Amino acid sequence: MPLHVSPAPAPALRSVLAALGSPTAVREARTTALRAQQGPLSPECPLPVHVLDGVGRLGGPPRTRLTGWRFLILSGERAVAAAEAMLTADGWTFSHFCEGPYVTATERALRQAESSPTPYQPRLLSVPELYMLTLWLHQDITANGAEGPPAPGDLLVPLAPAPPGIAAHRPHRVADLLPRLTSRLAPAAPPLMGTTA
Repeated sequence: MPLHVSPAPAPALRSVLAALGSPTAVREARTTALRAQQGPLSPECPLPVHVLDGVGRLGGPPRTRLTGWRFLILSGERAVAAAEAMLTADGWTFSHFCEGPYVTATERALRQAESSPTPYQPRLLSVPELYMLTLWLHQDITANGAEGPPAPGDLLVPLAPAPPGIAAHRPHRVADLLPRLTSRLAPAAPPLMGTTA
């Protein structure tokens, strides 16, 4: 079943296209793979990037907030980098190019998700407290990709490298994975008074 990719805001796409068309922006990027490419580069597969805040916070569910849109930068059929646009007070603007394991892991996770019989809307969900990035497969394919928290039945696919003890590229239901993340980040209980070692 094909994934239902949400369209990125037009100004976000324009800002990434302008950066790709700028020899200075590409030359000054810290992505050697991008600088070394010959031929056309194209931004594809826009994914809204959400950050999961408050995972270890007591007394409330974690919250998500949109921080940008990430595009895979393709050279031919292969992703060589990613570009991110972020929302500022003046609107959407190009933020940065990046490369590394999350680019290839995102591409791999998207291919895996496309083979699923269930339709999903792909998003990215970052958990900064664990240095973790996941492909978030949202069940409501008609939803606005820039809004809403993860539903209990949504799937999260941790991208490699994943934190120790969490298998990369293995889908987890939100209802199963979030409690594990919360327990990892919950503050440790203070020692009991009057106990001796």
